Amino acid sequence: MPITLETLHSELNLKLLTPESDLSREVTAGYCCDLLSWALAHGGTGGVAWVTVQTHMNVVAVATLLDMACVILPDNIDPEPDALQKANDESIAIFKAEQNAYALCGQMWAMGIGQANRS
Repeated sequence: MPITLETLHSELNLKLLTPESDLSREVTAGYCCDLLSWALAHGGTGGVAWVTVQTHMNVVAVATLLDMACVILPDNIDPEPDALQKANDESIAIFKAEQNAYALCGQMWAMGIGQANRS
């Protein structure tokens, strides 16, 4: 059974910051990285749930280029307002989590979400 953004939302108790996002989108892999150029080179494409502490508009640009399913901000971090608007415009789901990045990745792994294919 595929794991969707709705599943992530409910299982990880995430707060959805882009309410118009398509939560039926499938999550195919996970990735955790804070260096944008590294995420761009190694984050995988299509359906990836990306955990990062970066909050600016360039995060949305990378997620859009790689057709990622979502961006998850750990530690209750808020995105910059312009990044949130751009995410809405580009249909990239952004979630906020109480957990830290380590815990989020462990929880996603336990759910059966594997790592992104590295290029």
